[in-house]
Amino acid sequence: MQIRGWVRTSLIDYPGKIATVLFTGGCNFRCPYCQNSELVLHPESLPEIDPAEIFQLLTRRRGLIEGVVITGGEPTLQKGLEGSLRKVKELGLAIKLNTNGYRPQVLRELLERGLLDYVAMDIKTSLAKYHLAAGVPVDVRRIEESVRLILSLGVDHEFRTTVVPGIVAPEDLEEMAKLIAGAGRYILQQFRPQETLEPHFREIVPYPAQTLLEMAQAAERWIEEVEARGL
Repeated sequence: MQIRGWVRTSLIDYPGKIATVLFTGGCNFRCPYCQNSELVLHPESLPEIDPAEIFQLLTRRRGLIEGVVITGGEPTLQKGLEGSLRKVKELGLAIKLNTNGYRPQVLRELLERGLLDYVAMDIKTSLAKYHLAAGVPVDVRRIEESVRLILSLGVDHEFRTTVVPGIVAPEDLEEMAKLIAGAGRYILQQFRPQETLEPHFREIVPYPAQTLLEMAQAAERWIEEVEARGL
């Protein structure tokens, strides 16, 4: 597994746990509002972190660090992902995976093998507009399958949407919330027009805070816990 970024200690990336955060390079989407463009487009330009260094820190701080977050980019593209997760599990640490949900077979294998304790999946927008959010053609059946897996296999989870004007409209929320109906947690994140993959997205004005709050309230009809974040 190629690691291109590392936050050694985080209190905010894994709910309820002190974690280390690993960023993998490469992605199968090209979301125009993405703020990790180097990880997505040019991961080879970033220093590759030696996994041995990571596991040395995890071993040394066992008892302090409680979990590992694997994010990206898109981690499910990594050929060595399962082996790395098994090594983390051998240290007795919990694992959270951040994913766009576009490789449901990989997600299924990791879940069925007991290698994931928490999954955070992006819900980009309504299914009809998914190609706009992803920046590439999308088979939305893969998104639907990943949602079903997360909801049916009982893993702790959250779904997340970055609310970008022009990509996510208030009228999209009902369809999005129905897609993940029964989820334990749904986070609506305020869009920040900074260092986006497509430069013109830096000129987009975010929704007012009140709009996000109203969207969150609308989603509560189908989802237990809804949070508007970044206001």
